[in-house]
Amino acid sequence: MPPVAITAHTATSCLGQGVAAHTRALREGRSGLTPCRFETVDLPTWIGEVPGVDAVALPAGLERFDCRNNRLAWLALQADGFAERVRAAVARCGADRVGVFVGTSTSGILETELAYRRRDPASGALPPDFHYATTHNTYSVADFVRTAFGIEGMAMSLSSACSSSAKVFAAAARQLQAGTIDAAVVGGVDSLCLTTLYGFASLQLTSPQPCRPGDAARDGISIGEAAAFALLEPGQAPAPLRLLGVGESSDAHHMSAPHPQGLGAQRAMAAALRSAGLQPGDIDYINLHGTATPANDAAEGLAVAALFGRGVPCSSTKGATGHTLGAAGALEAVVCAIALAEGWLPGSPGTEALDPAIDIDYRREGSALPGMRHVLSNSFGFGGSNASLVFSKGSA
Repeated sequence: MPPVAITAHTATSCLGQGVAAHTRALREGRSGLTPCRFETVDLPTWIGEVPGVDAVALPAGLERFDCRNNRLAWLALQADGFAERVRAAVARCGADRVGVFVGTSTSGILETELAYRRRDPASGALPPDFHYATTHNTYSVADFVRTAFGIEGMAMSLSSACSSSAKVFAAAARQLQAGTIDAAVVGGVDSLCLTTLYGFASLQLTSPQPCRPGDAARDGISIGEAAAFALLEPGQAPAPLRLLGVGESSDAHHMSAPHPQGLGAQRAMAAALRSAGLQPGDIDYINLHGTATPANDAAEGLAVAALFGRGVPCSSTKGATGHTLGAAGALEAVVCAIALAEGWLPGSPGTEALDPAIDIDYRREGSALPGMRHVLSNSFGFGGSNASLVFSKGSA
């Protein structure tokens, strides 16, 4: 794959708004998880909630898109000068030559949950001010971003559970290579809702304490919310960060459980290395999918050990942000960007006693790693939808 320039990026999560907030938190090994107090949810679990989302007002003319998911997206787009960089790309390339690719899993489903509380008591009809197409619909967030910036190029929302916003990097890279667009806004947005919190609890996948990826006593995930975006341009553009390789696989082992040996994960990582033209020894750090469920961490550990042995330091940052589901790939792409820019290997907040059965170089504590050049990020979704991305340090 020809390298793709990442000319701007931003993220908002429970760690804060923007790259600087995330950099500070990662260096401090700090977690943003708190006991669940979201909406009417009554569950013994911890979550990564972004403060202030309900106070966000969408710009005039975009009121039809108003929902928690799109408010979270707008909050993120305002950080790090990202919106200005998008507008500059649209002016430079032309509105019809910029694409939008956004990953999400539940989109604005909270708006539907709230609307159901206000059904007509006689007919059961949903309230007239509820607009499915611009809120709950999976395409809503991509349409919102496209409309907000006057973008007229191709646009898509991709929903493949927790690999959603890693796979949008691959989708955009293919379109840049094909020449259908000259720039792409890619990202992931997933916001808290009752369906997600109660749904994962019903699968017995949520932990009653802050999640502990890679820990011998890990017992489930902490759900978070986030929005993260990047601006992709052809590889010759000056940029401090490049997308060097992508790998995808679909093992379809089980609807909600990974292949026990992590075969699909291993194939995705191997494909990403081939795409980047790299060998396992060229990777300086792996940002693990690392959800803190017993099955996921064990399977990913086997997959990483099969390809890399103990030769590459690894960590999961979900103990800091929670598992942000459809936004995880894009959020952790920004984590990788921070790691490369800072020469800093992120630790694994919340992890205490490493599982000896996970035979990889798992790092609990963050540390300096000067000279870092290539990092790999894993995102694995329900149904065996796997994606791995290789990011490399570029030049400004």
